[in-house]
Amino acid sequence: MTSEANEGAVLESMGLEGMGFDGIICIGGEDWWYHNRGHFDFQIMRRLARNRPVLFVNSIAVRMPSLKEKSQFAARIGRKLKSLARGLVRIENNFWVFSPICAPGPSGEKLTRWALGPQIRLAARRAGIQRPLLWIHCPAGAPLTGEIPHVALVLQRTDRFEAFPEADPEIVGAHIAKLKSEADLVVYCNPVLMAQEQGHVRRQLLITHGVDLETFIAAGRARAPGPADVAIMRRPRVGFIGGIDAHTFDPPLFVNVARRLPEVEFALIGGCSLPEGWCPSPNVKLLGRKPYELIANYMSAMDVLIMPWNDSDWIKACNPIKLKEYLAVGRPVVTTDFPALQKYRDLVRVAQGPRAFADAIRAALQEPYDPEKARARISSEGWDAKADYLGEALEDLVTELHGAQDQQHRPAA
Repeated sequence: MTSEANEGAVLESMGLEGMGFDGIICIGGEDWWYHNRGHFDFQIMRRLARNRPVLFVNSIAVRMPSLKEKSQFAARIGRKLKSLARGLVRIENNFWVFSPICAPGPSGEKLTRWALGPQIRLAARRAGIQRPLLWIHCPAGAPLTGEIPHVALVLQRTDRFEAFPEADPEIVGAHIAKLKSEADLVVYCNPVLMAQEQGHVRRQLLITHGVDLETFIAAGRARAPGPADVAIMRRPRVGFIGGIDAHTFDPPLFVNVARRLPEVEFALIGGCSLPEGWCPSPNVKLLGRKPYELIANYMSAMDVLIMPWNDSDWIKACNPIKLKEYLAVGRPVVTTDFPALQKYRDLVRVAQGPRAFADAIRAALQEPYDPEKARARISSEGWDAKADYLGEALEDLVTELHGAQDQQHRPAA
């Protein structure tokens, strides 16, 4: 029996065949309680929950943090334990967040597989979901496709997880291959990755990352001094907002640039997984993670915003959310080159190498900048529009697969 036929038999036995979906179970790629809430699955799922219940399952660990990481080990374990202690929480509307009990790695997967599916099914019932559309972002959720009956399976391919240096590429690669072979639809944010995998999956949909236009534009126009830890910094200020990780961020480039611009104060806002002491420059302030609600205010307090990316496979396949947030805030942007920049190249300064990057920052600080051109370019890139488009696509997908929809749960026109 083929996987499609087997799934059809399961759905029929559960009373799901020929029906629409009454909610979404999202196996997320992040943890709601401590990751930046600007991520694709957070933003999209919160909006889809306006029409149907959504159960967001916090990321299932791919690996056990190593004791060699020292400071990172205790922090990661502590954050995860706090998340687990919250259990199932209704956040807003019909958006629910669930932290299941599970263990990372191959051994942990074997130990928890028997319990993970039942935990999620029970949480889904409490959220009012009986006929779910199963949405998977985290590759470790691959075994759940056989544990959670669903009317459709969607893979969120907005990150190249197999390029994540801390994951086992063989295990992660196998999970991704399984998901691509079983998914009814694969959602991409990067056209390059989508083109590379054309013909490898049944259906594809491109939805580039969005932006909370109202919040970020308002913060940029207000030109407030910013939160206290940046308001006390001298000007000019140059900021980077995002994860400071070796698979995306370019530490040698940034350190060299900071040394070339001693008159500039650099603020790095975001979690950092690099070794302690990686950046000794006195004009660099590592301010740590901040609540998503404050990110626009941090961006607006800068004179220039930067993206010092490396040339990794992860960056080549990504579509950085912060690019559109930077443009909406309306500050000059200096960045290294990457494929997803193509549509916005004329709105930013692209520089490769420390000298060119430092020179581009100097020019951005000295020359007039009109933010309205950038804001006009991204005026149709709001998260609301992205979610509406995706919602219609999911309706069409389920109709195509099962030939019927549950009109009771269809969003009003």
